[in-house]
Amino acid sequence: MEIQRQRRIYDLGSLPPFLLVFAGNVEAIDHRWNQHGLGGDNVRGSCRSLHPGPVSLLHWSGKGKPWARLDAKTPCPLDHLWEPYDLHHGSSISSKTNDLLGSASVAGLSSYL
Repeated sequence: MEIQRQRRIYDLGSLPPFLLVFAGNVEAIDHRWNQHGLGGDNVRGSCRSLHPGPVSLLHWSGKGKPWARLDAKTPCPLDHLWEPYDLHHGSSISSKTNDLLGSASVAGLSSYL
């Protein structure tokens, strides 16, 4: 971290320091647990959709953050799932969640939402 402070050696958020701390003693998380990539493609800024099947965690990894896109009035379809948790503009969890995910997937997410 001292080297990073002196000169930038990585640009990937918190992942590289965690990998150093754990010295490679990490394991992959099944994609059904962690729906990553909702921040879109870092190069093109495109939106991504959910992978098929149940989802436990919605992860807006990447540069596109739902709060920024919602504020800019240029959201990706799944960004609306973030709205209920926005401390400045949020509302209660609504039927919009059902519309975006479908009733079968929402049942799997209900304990997390």
